[in-house]
This record gives sequence, C-alpha cells and structure tokens, in this order.
Amino acid sequence: MTTSLILGLESSCDETAVALVRGDRTIVAQRIASQDEQHKPFGGVVPELAARAHAERLTPMVAEVLAEAGVTLADIDAIAATAGPGLIGGVMVGLVTGKALAFAAGKPLLAINHLEGHALSPRLADATLEFPYLLLLVSGGHCQLLGVEGVGRYRRLATTIDDAIGEAFDKTAKILGLGFPGGPAVERAARLGDARRFALPRPLLGSEEPHFSFAGLKSAVLRQWQALGSPDSAEARQDLAAGFQAAATDCLVDRTRKAITTFPQATALVVAGGVASNQHIRAALAAVAERAGLGFVAPPLWLCTDNAAMIAWAGAERLALGLTDTLDAPARPRWPLDPGAEAVRGAGVRA
Repeated sequence: MTTSLILGLESSCDETAVALVRGDRTIVAQRIASQDEQHKPFGGVVPELAARAHAERLTPMVAEVLAEAGVTLADIDAIAATAGPGLIGGVMVGLVTGKALAFAAGKPLLAINHLEGHALSPRLADATLEFPYLLLLVSGGHCQLLGVEGVGRYRRLATTIDDAIGEAFDKTAKILGLGFPGGPAVERAARLGDARRFALPRPLLGSEEPHFSFAGLKSAVLRQWQALGSPDSAEARQDLAAGFQAAATDCLVDRTRKAITTFPQATALVVAGGVASNQHIRAALAAVAERAGLGFVAPPLWLCTDNAAMIAWAGAERLALGLTDTLDAPARPRWPLDPGAEAVRGAGVRA
C-alpha cells in the first residue's frame, strides 16, 4: 500500500476535484475548483449547472495534476472516482471520466462511495487512527452516526429522520439572508450573536430514539424571523444564527453521547463531512470525547469539504484489500454505507 499511487476524481456536488495520493498518505498533487459563484445567485446548487461545470473542468484538471506530479497515466496504480451518492449528473461525469481513464491506461477502477471517502478521510490525516471508531458524518446531505469497523464495514447507529444538518444550516442562512454557501455564513454570524436571545427547540434531545431531526429547528428559525418582521438588522441575524448553531450543536452532542454507549468498542470519536469544519461544533464534540475517555479526530478543514484526496485515499485503502470494480459499476444518486440498516421513520430519511 505504501507504494501505490491513486488518481482520485470527485464530482458529486458542486466541487470539481482531482488528486494524486500515495498509499503512505502523501498528497502528491491536487486541484479543487469551487462553483460557489455560479450557484450564488440561486441561493443553492443547481444540478444542471454543476454537471456542466464538472464536464468542462474535470479533464483539464486531470492533466494539470499529472503534469504537476511529473507522471503519466502509466505511472498510476488505479483510478478512483466517486460513484455516488450525490447529484446524479455530476456523479456520472466523474465516474465516466474515471472509467475512460482506467480503460485507456489499463488500470483498475475503484468506484468509491462518497460517504466512505468522508468516513476514511480521518485516516488520511492521522496515521495513528485505527479501527474501530465512532464516526459522526455531518454534511449537506447526511447526518449519521456510524460504527466504522473497517474498510467497507460500517454499522449505522443513527441517521436523520428529516433534514440533514448541513441542509438546515443552508436553509437558515437563506432565511436570514446571510448568503451562500450557508454553513460558513451562519458560523461567521453566530460568532457575533447572543445564542440566548431566542428560545429554539432541540428536537429529540434526551429521546430514547437514537436518531436526529432538524426540520423543526429550521422551521422555528423561520417563525422567529417572520415574527420579527424580517428586519434588516445585523444584530437579529447574528442572534438567530447563534441560537440556531447552539441548538444544532446540542442535538449533535446529545445524540453522539447516546451512540457512545451503543458502540463501546470505539477507541476514538471522529467527525467528518462539510459541517465538521464548524469550529463551535468541533469544540463541543472534542469535549464529549474527552469526558468519555475517547480520542478525538477531526480532519483539517480543507479535508472536511468535498475533495478528491479523500476519494483517492479510500481507493488506496480498497486497492490494498483487492476491492476493485468493473467498468460497468453504476452511478448512484443514493448509496448507504450500511445497506442492511433498519429503516427509520420519516419521509426525508437519508440512508
């Protein structure tokens, strides 16, 4: 594994990314192209625009990464491409590109679950992290607690029954007029706000049910904002942002504590996904881990958001176990890490 060189491609949402990663955790070269400016006028990601941007950018970015590293496709050991879950148009662009490169170069294809990329990314950042660990996966499309027992071995302990936490952050930003992308905008505003000003709910706090729910919290923010008359007030925006962030964090902390009791074999608490870049949430989870006597691992901020280094690393982990894929591997809009997990209530369940 230490000598493998993996080319990773990521295109599941609105970041086009390419990376070369070695099995010894060296990131040889990488590129990440954001689409924030294209989607900002719409207040969210437009799937058709995202797919078109991936199609335009991906191949030139592969050439740039190979040139920077001073290698050719012949020097690559395998091609790892995100095969889902995500916006299906973008996923197809990346996966088809990966298949074409693998076929042309005669290299193995690794069709990577984007969520597995996040789940294994802390092991790219921290060579001391061993299985098993408890993972809180928090992103725009998912909010899950998983027991990570090994590569390809995931036990879902909890999931959201409605909105993902990243979606709730984005919707809150839109309600308050804080701009796009919403998560960082809410975090910036919250630093200046009074989290005690508004009484916001903590859905499922203390419940015996292990899962998450954020739809009610998001709706409560909307009701408070409307009750204020949607004022053009920085103070009101900051206070509501702070209240929302505090309530969401309390929910994450409560549910994580519960999961620790149901996965006692964990040696560490790990947080990954785009929302893991939130410093307030990181600090709260680090305190939970300390009180439970667990190690705490959070990847560097750039590795929390969508990137190709985590896809390449997941590919390296899978290649080392001989887990390659055929060229007919499908693109999937949904792809749970634990397909055998029991179904939970809720129309908006994220697998």
